[in-house]
Amino acid sequence: MAGNSQRRGAVRKDGSKKGPVVGSGGVRRRGLEGKGATPPAHQRPHHPAAKRAAKAAKQQRGRARKTDETEMVLGRNPVVECLRAGVPATALYVALGAETDERMTEAVTRAADSGIAILEVPRVDLDRMSTNGLHQGIALQVPPYDYAHPDDMLRAASSDVAPALLVALDNISDPRNLGAIVRSVAAFGGHGVVIPQRRSASVTAVAWRTSAGAAARLRVARATNLTRTLKSWADAGLQVVGLDADGDTALDEIDGTRPMVVVVGSEGKGLSRLVRENCDAIVSIPMAGKTESLNASVAAGVVLAEIARQRRR
Repeated sequence: MAGNSQRRGAVRKDGSKKGPVVGSGGVRRRGLEGKGATPPAHQRPHHPAAKRAAKAAKQQRGRARKTDETEMVLGRNPVVECLRAGVPATALYVALGAETDERMTEAVTRAADSGIAILEVPRVDLDRMSTNGLHQGIALQVPPYDYAHPDDMLRAASSDVAPALLVALDNISDPRNLGAIVRSVAAFGGHGVVIPQRRSASVTAVAWRTSAGAAARLRVARATNLTRTLKSWADAGLQVVGLDADGDTALDEIDGTRPMVVVVGSEGKGLSRLVRENCDAIVSIPMAGKTESLNASVAAGVVLAEIARQRRR
């Protein structure tokens, strides 16, 4: 109605003879303004390319966490075994009201003697730390392992009076095999173990337990590219000896008194092609009869024992 200035949205425009009119309040003008350039497909929230990019980023974050996150050891037997092996834990979580037995008492005593923080927490907190709730009222927090650099390991081995003896692992995915090999290397006078950064077992609490504490005395290095590391060690004067069931060199034919790196492949896959091509010799262990191939950690122990025997002589 003309002249009714109380209507909602009514405004009076200068120079108008019609009086108050209803305007859009600037809505139409803002709607006509440009919104800028169209963003790329992977930046549009509902575009398939954006969903694929988000999924890839999530997987990448998951791989990084798997490598670098702290580890929670759950259950009374595993926790006690880790503490006995000297695993460098940072905290022991005990559920409030948990039933006490010999394992619980030993875990708390060993943690206190080692200076590990002991924290009493509600049982629901331990439930959140585990996927299945099978923690038995106790959990041990283990920090990520501090890996050495392959070059530092080589310098330390070369500075020793004894000839350098290093072990490289190729396609070893079981942490128990890794722990057993670390234990054998320490027992037979080796200087260190190197593992690939990808597609390899890492030094977890399981590897710590299997090594029976040897992982605390022997350094483990992580190589970004195992083949490149073996080439650099060969250039430094080390003999590269591969261990494979199909090797063409008998174990007693190698000279174990020379500086050496022993490359151990998995029981199933053996040595990868590039690693095999960079070995000076491929050694097999002679066995009586048609015996199946030995476990990787057992085979490594046999070879290291033979090298130690030759060096004692």
